[in-house]
Amino acid sequence: MTLHFVLDPDLTPDLRDQLVALWLEVTNAGGAVGFVPPVTEAEVRSMADPTFDGITEGPDRLLVGYADRRPVAALVFADNRFHLKPHWCTLKRVMVHPDAQGNGYGAALMREAERLGRELGWEALHLTVRDGGGLDAFYRRLGYREVGRLPGALRVGPGDDRDELHMWLALPR
Repeated sequence: MTLHFVLDPDLTPDLRDQLVALWLEVTNAGGAVGFVPPVTEAEVRSMADPTFDGITEGPDRLLVGYADRRPVAALVFADNRFHLKPHWCTLKRVMVHPDAQGNGYGAALMREAERLGRELGWEALHLTVRDGGGLDAFYRRLGYREVGRLPGALRVGPGDDRDELHMWLALPR
């Protein structure tokens, strides 16, 4: 089954609930999307609501991948909010539902983000990765390269500090 992508869908209360559920499932399956499992719905909502505000009020954008009518993949195009950086964008909250993984949806989501990035006029995409989970290899296969590393920047637990990797994909025209 292929994904159907929608850029900037109407963030109805139902879609917000579905995205919070996606975020919750991804986190509790071990996904590095802002939390360390286990996480509650209330904790996710505390970060989701301001994220949704940045989308509905601008300047951020939302990309959702649907399998049938169910959102199974999502990411946020986060504006840099700095006048010297309008030519590139940061991707945040890159998620694929755990029961939909292994179907190529993550690569499809990232390829759609790349396509849209070009269409929206960006020259590059940036994202950060929590070290230790192997996701950097996934992004490298998609053409991203590590351009920086903050040693021990992420404290995922007592005595468990992880590097934050900065990855970059140039979008040549």
